[in-house]
Amino acid sequence: MTAAVTIRPCTAEDCDAVVALWTACGLVVPWNNPAADFTLALSKSSSTVLAAIDDGGRIVGTAMVGQDGHRGWIYYVAVDPALQGQGLGRRMVAEAEGWLTAAGMPKVQLLVRETNQRVLAFYERLGYARSPVTMMQKWLTNPSP
Repeated sequence: MTAAVTIRPCTAEDCDAVVALWTACGLVVPWNNPAADFTLALSKSSSTVLAAIDDGGRIVGTAMVGQDGHRGWIYYVAVDPALQGQGLGRRMVAEAEGWLTAAGMPKVQLLVRETNQRVLAFYERLGYARSPVTMMQKWLTNPSP
């Protein structure tokens, strides 16, 4: 399956299709506005959203990727549910890691909800390990959609 897709950076015109994919994959939560996340990623030189495009021109996979000057981050890895288990998620992570390597990042991090055991296992198979850290947060703006 992975050879039948092309990976490219998203454009603003991809927003609706990308948000629809993220929704279909269960990545959207009430306290994040996925369209705003997408737009913000495209507005910065330190981040982008990569898309997998099938031979029909449809977005079937994504990975949002960015860096903060010290480490890289991967978000919103999504694969069309009908295509999951065929290696496209692995390819999207590899493409994101390649983007970060090209940006000079020596390390990559990502966040996975503890309840998402299937995704935790996926990343462990790719060589990711759980970090002995506590993630803390503070809302700087109202998180309601």
